[in-house]
Amino acid sequence: MKVFFDVLHLYYLPQYIPVHKELSLRGIETHFVFYHGIFDDVIKQIIAKEQLSVHWLDSDKQARDYYLQHKPNWIFFANAFKYLDDVHQVSKSAQLGHGIGPKASYYTKSDTAMTVRFVEGEYRCSRLREMYPNDEFVDVGFCKLDPIINGQQPGFDMQALGLDNNKPTLTYAPTFYPSSIEKFAKNWPDDFKQYNILLKPHYFSIAKEKYRKQKRLLEHWATFDNVYLAKVEDYSLVPFLASSDILISDASSALFEFAALNKPVVWCDFLKLRKSYSGPLKFRFNKRMDQDYGEYANIAVHAKDYKHLQQLVEQQYQHPEQLQEVRLSMSEKLAGTLDGKASQRIVDYLCQD
Repeated sequence: MKVFFDVLHLYYLPQYIPVHKELSLRGIETHFVFYHGIFDDVIKQIIAKEQLSVHWLDSDKQARDYYLQHKPNWIFFANAFKYLDDVHQVSKSAQLGHGIGPKASYYTKSDTAMTVRFVEGEYRCSRLREMYPNDEFVDVGFCKLDPIINGQQPGFDMQALGLDNNKPTLTYAPTFYPSSIEKFAKNWPDDFKQYNILLKPHYFSIAKEKYRKQKRLLEHWATFDNVYLAKVEDYSLVPFLASSDILISDASSALFEFAALNKPVVWCDFLKLRKSYSGPLKFRFNKRMDQDYGEYANIAVHAKDYKHLQQLVEQQYQHPEQLQEVRLSMSEKLAGTLDGKASQRIVDYLCQD
């Protein structure tokens, strides 16, 4: 049996790795397909560290040809794949999304049916079955968090990052769009001197020229003594989740992953919207978000603007129990069963044939 993982973007890897490790434990061959880009040298270091068997390509068309040649039993994708019909002549496909955020694209990425899609929780599984009644959806939970739940991911040594082991740690994990990055005070780490600050932006904020202004701000904040900015090799959010006492985010999957661990979150409602998403065109933003966006909002306290952020962060740090019941109930809806066995359930399904 051979299982391949299609790694179009590096940030797919944290979801794939727990499944890869479970497959390896059972003696099943795994192989990763990466696509050449600006961070190849860094990715090669990650590959060496994780001891992955890999093949490099330049395009999805090359990937199709490679899959047709090698005929793996299963290929994992995190999003749509243009040549799925061709691939299905020789292999089965599995979709494993990289996050559990509130964007409508979570559902529309199933427009092109794969052999199976592994889903986080019965609620989302039921919605997908209603939308795509002829397709296969299996509720397994959220395998990305398995390493934390199983005690395999202790998090960072703050001193090794140049920070203070005696301070509480706060992570700011904004998405690339719509983002709160541009709405933060230029020297905001000064307002949070009592915390270690871990900056974990979306991969696109660092890698894409389109978001160069975000990158400049992030690099400026990294000059403060109490701040560590994630490097490209810090591709996984998981160590940040394990290390932090509180999280600041916006409409990012990070927010829900952190809350699923029953840790307090402050949700930034102050976002920089493009003109095409604001004013009378704000319906485009609403369309981008899931229909349950309003309900998901209850999982966190909300900062309407930057000036209220510091007060809310301190309040939630001092009283993390305030939204505990909401977090626990909503995490089941968003992430399903969190018992550290999601990867096992995925591999059980793959092996049932």
